[in-house]
Parts: sequence; structure tokens; C-alpha cells
Amino acid sequence: MKNRFTNRYIIIYAAILVAVVAVVLSVVSLSLASRKDANVRNEKMQAMLAAIGVSSALDQASALYAEFFTDEMAVNADGEVVSDYSVKEGKGQGTRPFDLDVKEQQALAKEGKDCRLPFFRFRKDGKEGFVVPVYGAGLWGAIWGYVAFEADFNTVIGVTFDHKSETPGLGAKITTPEFQGQFAGKRIFSPEGEFVSVTVVKNTDKSSENQVDAISGATITSTGVSAMLKDCLEPYRGYWGKK
Repeated sequence: MKNRFTNRYIIIYAAILVAVVAVVLSVVSLSLASRKDANVRNEKMQAMLAAIGVSSALDQASALYAEFFTDEMAVNADGEVVSDYSVKEGKGQGTRPFDLDVKEQQALAKEGKDCRLPFFRFRKDGKEGFVVPVYGAGLWGAIWGYVAFEADFNTVIGVTFDHKSETPGLGAKITTPEFQGQFAGKRIFSPEGEFVSVTVVKNTDKSSENQVDAISGATITSTGVSAMLKDCLEPYRGYWGKK
């Protein structure tokens, strides 16, 4: 009889302990989730700021984003603006472009389906420009980044790239200033107005406005960057053609 009581006590105690731990873990998870979401948004702002040549700590990114970026827009494949958001006013129409999933929207664009392609207007040193997000595949996983353009939607001001799991010392070099710095001043249209993007190639023609040097020993990642830029920038031509 005593052993039966003892066993029951142990079972009840264990059940209560498990329930308490589960509640505590749930509360902690929820509190950390909001912090994680905030960090993800700040990292995104930080990367866009880097593309326009503004460095920032993570906790400064939100304030600096509001200082330099004025508007967010999303267009469909025909170049029609389908949603917009004023950063200064903190309001807009439709889904906020900042919150759109670039990977998802680019996939819809490739399939010829209804899509919303986001881009961001900024003003720096009295000049207006635009930032376009890009997403693609490297050797081992996803690569992504942002391309900043002058107001002509042609001349590159700067880029920032990141990756999930490229090889250290090889493909991972897409995050280095040496690689990214090559893109400044490059153009995505030929002098005749044809969309050609910017390609990453070995033994590039130094006089070319549309090429940068590939990363030695990282052919697949370099090719992935080229494909990412072409695939992600080309769907915006409908809007650029109206400018």
C-alpha cells in the first residue's frame, strides 16, 4: 500500500514538473521569438544600408533606415505598382513591401504568375536611388543580397551579398569588400538599352561595364551570383521601362 502511494506521488510530481517546464519554455520561446524577428528586420535594414554605403550597428539600423529610405514599393511583372509604403509617414497601401518574401515572389515571377516584386527608394547626399533585393542559389545553399542603383535604374552604386553555407575562403568571399566593391559603377543595360545584367566571369574584360571578376576556386558560387542577378533584376524591366 505504501509503495503504491509512493509511486502515485512520484507520477503526479513528475507530471506537474513537466507541465511547469513546458509553460516556462513556451513563455521563453514567445519572448525570444519577438526579439528574433526584430533582429531579422534590423539585419535586413543593415544590409540595405550597407548597399548604399552606410555602415551601422544592428541597434542603429532601424533609425538609419528611416533616415535614408523614403519609400517602399512593389510592382508586378507588367511594371505596375501594386503596393507602396511611406517610411516617413509609416503607412501605405497593400502589403508592406519590406515584409514580402523575395524568394517566394521571384519564384512566382519565373512561373509567370501574379507577383509583387519589392524595391526601396532612398535619398543620400541629395541624390535619389533605389535598392532591389536579390535571392538565389550558391554551391551549398541559398545566397542573397541587395543591389543599390542610381536614379537611372541602371548604374550600380553598391551591393551587399550574404550566404547560408558557402565554403570559407572560397564561395564565402562573396561577402568581402574586395568582391562586392567591383560592382560599383557597373551597369545592367547595354549602351543600346538591352538588359544584360552584371555577370561574374573569369578573366573579365576590365573595360566592360557589365562584368566583374569571378572568385578563384569558386566557380559555382560565382555562377550563382550571375544567375541570381539576372533572374532577380530582369522581372523589374516592366517598371524600369516606364522611367
